[in-house]
Amino acid sequence: MTQAAKPNRRARPRHRFLAPLIYAAAVLLLIEDWFWDTGARLVQRIAAWPPIHALEVRIRALPPWAALTAFILPAVLLFPVKVLALLAMAHGHALLGVTVILLAKLGGAAAVARLYTLTKPTLLEVTWFARWHNWFMAVKDRWIGYLRSSRPYRHAKSAMARTRRALQHALARLRPHQSG
Repeated sequence: MTQAAKPNRRARPRHRFLAPLIYAAAVLLLIEDWFWDTGARLVQRIAAWPPIHALEVRIRALPPWAALTAFILPAVLLFPVKVLALLAMAHGHALLGVTVILLAKLGGAAAVARLYTLTKPTLLEVTWFARWHNWFMAVKDRWIGYLRSSRPYRHAKSAMARTRRALQHALARLRPHQSG
């Protein structure tokens, strides 16, 4: 048997060990997509409130360095909250600490996502930000494309779709029927 005709035995075990990680990444990506879409709809509704809308107009008009500061602000402001949550957990209030961290993560992610949407055109005027942003987005798109084309992603997506349909069906059966 020639060297080219030998099967590659090293690739198979490595793939077998990576499969659980790929499945986990696929599920996390699907959950992240759901949170992003749901959060965007929720924040859009909140943004319709006149005081928030006026604030967003001012944020869109910020100069580049002020926009960068506004973009980074949620992470900076949430850091002490997360530290206090860790302290609560260290003092026996695990449920409170975990709840605060989860709410801070969700709220912070929603705020950063909205600020990113509002400030992106201005931030891309900053040369170094544009360079790193473009590099990061290219790497992210390549990895997400790889993940979405993988068998684990397709399996996880179909399993989550089946679960969603089953939950919708169960909820529909629990609702009282309205007579015509």
